[in-house]
Amino acid sequence: MHYASCPANPGQIHGETMSKIISAAQAVASISDGQTVASVGVIGWVVPDATLAALGKRFADTGSPRNLTFYFPCGTGDAVGIKGMDHVAKEGLMKRIVSGSYINPVDPRTGQRPALMQLIQNNQIEAYSWPIGASMHWLREVARKSPGYVTRVGVGTYADPDQGGGKFTARCSDDLIQKIRLGGEDYLFYPTWPLDVAIIRASSADEFGNLSFEDEPLVSAGLALALAAKASGGTVIAQVRRIVPRGQRSAPEVRLPGMFVDSVVVDPEMMMTTDTPYDRNYLVPGSNTDAFPVIPFGPDKVIARRAAREVRKRELSIFGFGAAADVPLVMAEQGLVDLRTGSDDYWFTTEHGSYGGIVMNGWQFSANLYPQSLIDGLQQFDVIDGGLCRFAALAFAEYDAHGSVNVSKFGKANPGAGGFTDIAANAERLVFTGTFTTGGLEAAYDGGRMRIVREGKVSKFVRNAQSITYSVAQGVARGQSALLVTERAVFEVAPEGLVLTEVAPGIDVARDVLGQMAFAPHRILDPLPLMDAALFDPAPHVSRPGGEVSDEEPAFASAGR
Repeated sequence: MHYASCPANPGQIHGETMSKIISAAQAVASISDGQTVASVGVIGWVVPDATLAALGKRFADTGSPRNLTFYFPCGTGDAVGIKGMDHVAKEGLMKRIVSGSYINPVDPRTGQRPALMQLIQNNQIEAYSWPIGASMHWLREVARKSPGYVTRVGVGTYADPDQGGGKFTARCSDDLIQKIRLGGEDYLFYPTWPLDVAIIRASSADEFGNLSFEDEPLVSAGLALALAAKASGGTVIAQVRRIVPRGQRSAPEVRLPGMFVDSVVVDPEMMMTTDTPYDRNYLVPGSNTDAFPVIPFGPDKVIARRAAREVRKRELSIFGFGAAADVPLVMAEQGLVDLRTGSDDYWFTTEHGSYGGIVMNGWQFSANLYPQSLIDGLQQFDVIDGGLCRFAALAFAEYDAHGSVNVSKFGKANPGAGGFTDIAANAERLVFTGTFTTGGLEAAYDGGRMRIVREGKVSKFVRNAQSITYSVAQGVARGQSALLVTERAVFEVAPEGLVLTEVAPGIDVARDVLGQMAFAPHRILDPLPLMDAALFDPAPHVSRPGGEVSDEEPAFASAGR
């Protein structure tokens, strides 16, 4: 670890030398047994990794501190290049974790699942999962010392006490989420409790601890965590890349005042995200468009091309993690978005507050390439819960006969909902994307036709979902519209159930569609239209979105609730 390139005498206040700059080991030395430690991060982005690593090392070396509760509003670290919460995933150190999402990749070098996921699967800790909208907005309630956070989002889902209350291990005994009634309607209530330590990240600090984020493409929950910890009487540790002289930055550049920061850890080598030390293309509209990735042709690209036809002009569109994030990349490849100047026609964002540019897929998801603006995590969920994202494209792991979609818990995967539940509950139009089956699916394409070479081992269309992340059926009953787009078929969600509306050329409906479902669609269109053959052409092509709003149509109508 390298520490600050800063003055030997970094600052004086009222004649007394005062420096908040200390090592990561010194910063975590005061954390005591039984405390609650909160930290920021979105996959590999904005993770104070060196400080979390120091806390894990302290426990490994000394056996202290013990029985900590960890609060991560989002999945912190990717457990591969940037370990994040995997640093502290140690039995004895971690008693309880509450997180808006969990990371569950297989490390390509070791073939191992994350240490945290192993603790969860072996019931060695208390693990709770909250929708990220709740994990973000809850911090505001802690900061203002309110009794708790109240929301209708999540009623009837895995977060509902009637469906498990977000408990991911049998060790969980406390009910961190309650169900209440207000005005004759059900709500979820998240009682507040104090945060003792917040570990956050910024780009630069001065000797007083004033923080700015000029190198970070996301802010996430950093500001909210700091204020919640200080309101709780706790401490704030900020990890930064560099120290700058006091007064060098203008006031608008400083996002968090130093009086809310207790100590500063300097790590000049901290990564922007895994495999990316620093990339200006995640901070500004593009000048170097060579960084733009092209999705290889296959089922995922077919799905993205078809889903792209549902994107409308001048309608704020939000894209979730997984297959849905391929849609903006396909649209950029089709020339619908100017990578250098952005687009006044197509408005893209994710749950993490990056606006404009191109939503990225895989482990680069969360920070947009070539963005035009940025807001923090709590504000972004104000946007989402306010229904301003009228269109949402989201991936799905399971869809069941009752109209429930699952991405939160399936098989050995316990990823949690992330922003999925809030996004799905508050959008007006929904598209769920994913392959029909998973686990070894192979397809071939020839002359605009598709053929299943090897079927996946697991069908995503099940009788009963293992976890309810969102009830699409209830959303449609409230006035939402919803499609399921796969590589071989498209379904519309009607009030009565699924309607098969399109099938890929070359696909046998009885064998390749109905035969891979644990339940039958409510209806099949007759005659059944074929998906456009151009979707299955490996050559690049322009597949313009099918629906476009008129100039007179308001861009921000209230979403169907």
